[in-house]
Amino acid sequence: MKICLGDILRLRKPHPCGEDRWEVLRTGADIRLRCLGCQRMVMLPRAKLERDIKEIQAACNEPL
Repeated sequence: MKICLGDILRLRKPHPCGEDRWEVLRTGADIRLRCLGCQRMVMLPRAKLERDIKEIQAACNEPL
């Protein structure tokens, strides 16, 4: 799955603040995300994150 910096991800489970949209801040084996509701940052393993993604709003120019 192609995930780029700046992408906005909608995840299946919402964050405790109620928001389900996250911005990608760092990619690699672990991916750093920032909640767009409360600005909290978390790091998740790529494999777990790819299972939890509902929708990607791509910021990169390459097609998915």
